[in-house]
Amino acid sequence: MLLRLLYLTLTSMLTLIRLLPKSDRDKESEILALRQLAVLQRQTDKPKFTWPDRALLAALLHPLPRGRLRQLPLIVTPDTVLRWHRELLRHRHAKASCPKRPGRPRTVRSIRALVLRLAQENSSWGYRRIHGELASLGIKVAASTVWNILKEHGIDPAPERDHTTWATFLRSQARAIIAADFFETKTLTGARLYVLAVIEHATRRVRVLGATAHPTADWVTQLARNMTMDLQNAGIRAKFLVRDRDMRYPPPFDTVLQAEGIKVVQTGVQMPRMNAIMERWVRSCRTEFLDRILIWNQTHLLRALREYEAFYNEHRPHRTLASAAPLHPLPEPVTAPDQLADLHVHRHDRLGGILHEYRHAA
Repeated sequence: MLLRLLYLTLTSMLTLIRLLPKSDRDKESEILALRQLAVLQRQTDKPKFTWPDRALLAALLHPLPRGRLRQLPLIVTPDTVLRWHRELLRHRHAKASCPKRPGRPRTVRSIRALVLRLAQENSSWGYRRIHGELASLGIKVAASTVWNILKEHGIDPAPERDHTTWATFLRSQARAIIAADFFETKTLTGARLYVLAVIEHATRRVRVLGATAHPTADWVTQLARNMTMDLQNAGIRAKFLVRDRDMRYPPPFDTVLQAEGIKVVQTGVQMPRMNAIMERWVRSCRTEFLDRILIWNQTHLLRALREYEAFYNEHRPHRTLASAAPLHPLPEPVTAPDQLADLHVHRHDRLGGILHEYRHAA
């Protein structure tokens, strides 16, 4: 290690001594040679100079006389270097004589946001259709501006993004869709009970149709008849019913619904996400209710399910409904300082204290 340090020190001193008697021109020539070697190392075929390479070589060689240029070993001709220098000076003079003008102002941010919103909410609209919609709103922009905004944000043309996904279909047809599902639970003695429930996509209202230990075809068909009558009495005109491919649904179940103008849409095999809203309710029912109570028999289960159904429809907040309940809209917000300073909130228990409801005191 010590010998290596002495060797590096000695070589550095000799290099410094060798550079002292050299003139600036000799140093520039050496730098020029090293620069050419760097260019040649980057390429195996004919060397291609970049603009920084041309600028550096032109700056180094311009002070040298033409006779000295012809004596230097260059990978380009001296005339080429001088031409680079003239182009560099021409570009500099042109930039100084023609200052950069402000140009066309950028589109207002609110208009850009509106263009992106229209493209997102209407997948079949091209930039011409969006431009026409903006014109009907009194917003004057060029059609090319709309095209540039869509291109900058990576939005494909209308034919490439005009497709209907399953989620889009469910949102657009929510008021006409109900979903059904079977789920099972066990009593304290180990007996297995099956529950059939439906939910409305638009309002999130749940209807527990029934529970039994033996879901026969006649029992399921009768529940379908009861459901259609309940929907008619409530003034709900459902057009689609989403369900899985459970074997507990007999053919007469679909026949009863089709007679009332309701088309049965079956989900894919082992694809519960296609019936996500109903599956989410089943999960809430289990975590908030069934996993926290001991079921004695079928009668006890039905009575408890009716209680949870009333809680879910009348009080439980839903994020989809802006924290409102399916059957009760949100009350007016409390803004008075005296009311906020003196809040009296009472708790109402359901199912022996498993479920809590909070209301203002009368």
